[in-house]
Formats: sequence, structure tokens, C-alpha cells
Amino acid sequence: MDVIVKIEESAATGQFCGAPRAIRMALCFALLTGIFWGTPVTAQISSPASTVSTSPARPPAFVDAATVIPGLVVDMRYFGTHNFVGARVDGYEAPVCVLSRQAATALAAVQRDLSPRGLGLKVFDCYRPARGVRHFVRWARDRDNSTKAEFYPHVAKGNLFRDGYIASRSGHSRGSTVDLTLVKLPGDEELDMGTPFDFLSPQSGQHGKVSSEARVNRKILADAMRARGFIPYDKEWWHFTLRNEPFPNSYFDFPVR
Repeated sequence: MDVIVKIEESAATGQFCGAPRAIRMALCFALLTGIFWGTPVTAQISSPASTVSTSPARPPAFVDAATVIPGLVVDMRYFGTHNFVGARVDGYEAPVCVLSRQAATALAAVQRDLSPRGLGLKVFDCYRPARGVRHFVRWARDRDNSTKAEFYPHVAKGNLFRDGYIASRSGHSRGSTVDLTLVKLPGDEELDMGTPFDFLSPQSGQHGKVSSEARVNRKILADAMRARGFIPYDKEWWHFTLRNEPFPNSYFDFPVR
């Protein structure tokens, strides 16, 4: 069994040398034990505990957002093939926007706030199973660039991790992050946001060069979401996470159905 040496995050930044002598001696003893007795020693930075739920059933704390948000337009891109992967993403078995009950309730309030302005919400992605995130990671590491012209013309595929567009873990898997845009009511005509959804480019970010109309529309969306407790992601105008999300350290893997 591995000997796990838990070091506080401050130690990982170079402050370990200032630790009390007794702690340093204890750690050295553990290292020597590993050397002489063949027990591998692993240094581990302590962080908030995170869990991964692999239950196949949707937990009771999650809902179909369309049943909570009247008039919500649902276009689940990862259920189909019109996305940067170019295929249906693992874990999406139905075109359903699943969210934590708290996130869905907050989003319903945003919808009500926008209605007097003749605007509504259209969602592209909501809860994302962990297996879907793993699908993104596999795609990002292969050599297929068939969707580059439409979705990431300004970014090398090999830099999508470095630039923050793809990660090995996603807030979507915690159930309170949503990708969305504004539509004109009645109907589902999208407002001009300067770039389409999932256009992986600096142009989609907070400081992207877009028209004045698109900048105004992005501000309307961001202001409406902030007013109901959502935090925007500065690299993607469509991406928001509930500030007081109910599962901040849990990543789920039940399928969307």
C-alpha cells in the first residue's frame, strides 16, 4: 500500500522549508521507509474533497429543466452531430436539458425577467456526464480536424487544453452549469452574439472583437444571468455556472435521458 504524504497547498508553492522541524523529520522518515522497505511514497496536495457518482439513474436532485422553465428552447448539440466533435457525444441518450433543481429554478427566474423585453432563453448544453467529458478529451488528442473550419479556425487543436476550452473535468458534470443564448419572442430566432455557440476562439471571449450589437446582446444575457446568481466564464459568452451550486465537489456520470 502506498504511503501518502499529505502536504498543504502552501507547501507546494515552496513554503515547506519553513515547516516545523518535527514535521520535516517525520516526512524524511516516511521517505526513508519507502527507500528501504520498497514502499512507494506519493506526495499529495490536499484540496477540497471531490467525488464521482457513477449511478446510472438520474438523482432526485436533478430535473428536466424544460418542465420547470416555460417556453425554454432546447437545442442539445451534443445529442446530435452539429458540434466540434462531429458526432453524438457519449452519455447523451436524449435531447434533454438536465440541471440541478436549484439551477433550473434560478434559470426560470431569468426567463421571467427577460419575457417583458420580448426575449427568452435557448440552451445548448446543461448537465454533461463525465463520460462525455472523457469523449472530448479523446477527441482533443486525436488527429481529426474535420470540424476545425467551423468551430476552432483560430486555435490549434493541440492548444485547446492549454487555452481553457477543454478540460479533463467540467463544471457541467456538477449539474449547475449551462450553455445558452437569447432568442426573440415569439419564436426561437437567436440574437447576434458575434460568434456561434462553441466557436472556440478568443473572439468568443469577454474581450473578443465583435459588433456593437453583439456586444450589447452579450451584456443583456450576462446581466440577466448575474442577477439570478450565475457566474459567466470570460472565454465563452454562452457559459454560466450557478454561484451557490449544490454539488460544488461532485461530478456525476448518469446518462442524459
